Parts: sequence; structure tokens; C-alpha cells
Amino acid sequence: MDTVSPQPEHSGPRSTAHVARLEELCRTHHRALLAFLQCRLQSPSDAQEVAQEAYVRMLTLERPESVDDLRAYLFRTASNLAMDRLRQRGIHARAVDEVAIREPQTAPAPERRAMAFERLHGLRQALGELPPKTREAFMAHMVEGLDFRAVANAMRLSERMVRYHVTRALAHCRARVDQMEEG
Repeated sequence: MDTVSPQPEHSGPRSTAHVARLEELCRTHHRALLAFLQCRLQSPSDAQEVAQEAYVRMLTLERPESVDDLRAYLFRTASNLAMDRLRQRGIHARAVDEVAIREPQTAPAPERRAMAFERLHGLRQALGELPPKTREAFMAHMVEGLDFRAVANAMRLSERMVRYHVTRALAHCRARVDQMEEG
């Protein structure tokens, strides 16, 4: 998918025309988009959320006039967002199982699972506290498994800066885990 930056807020003929194109796109293809996403996500609520996020991304395109086929771009954006959502589900499930396995077997299974959910929630919160670039570099490297060079290319940063962001994120998450274990 093309890398696109959000456009600064301004009102002009281009943005008005783009909004009109998006409104028409939504009217004519919203049901098809939802059906497409529901098949992928197996969840009507997730499909609604992803569709909404895709529309927001489309609305904030920096150069909407450079997109030849707005419908194809919308579906590609939604597909990528759906893949991210599925990846997150898998990571969430694996993390809960992993934490539950590490807990002492003396605690009943429901308690271990509850503790795992609590830790996972704390880590999600810690990730949410990170600056956007730090979080993006961390997720790309640690979650998606991209090497530092690939992350650097995607983010248009040096490998050294990517390492800095990932290290910073790891330190922040480690500090949060330590706080949770103390408290």
C-alpha cells in the first residue's frame, strides 16, 4: 500500500471534491466493504470498526487526487487494517496463553488467566503511552518481525533511530511490567 500522510486541515476545492467522492464511494460500496471485512474478520463489530478506520484514512489522504481508483484503494486500506486486526488477535491470544503457562501451577486456571489478562492490559496501556514513532517502530520490529533495516526503510529513518525507538519502547514496557509486579 502506498505510504500516505494525513493532510493538514484546510478547506478548499480539492478537499470538498474529495469528501464528495468519498461520500459517493461510501453510499455505493459500504455494504460490499462490510461483507468483505466480515468474511475476513468473522466479526460484524470488528468489520464496522475497520471500515470506519479505512474511511478516516481515506479522508485524511495528503494527495487524494493521486489515487486513480478510490474504490480499490479503500478496499486495499481496509484489507491491510483487517490483517493488522487479525495479527493483533493472534498476538493477544498467544500472550495470554504464554503468561498463563508461566504462572505457578498452584493457582487455579481461571486466576492464572485473569492475571494474564491483567498483565496484557498493562502492556497494551504501556504501548499506548509511547510516542507514535516509537510505538510504530516497536510494533513493526517486535510484532511484525521486520528487521531494523526494513523498519528504517518503511519509516524513512536511520537504522540507528529505529534501534533507539525499539530500545526505548522495550525499556518503557519493562518498567511498566515491574510496576505491575510490585503493585
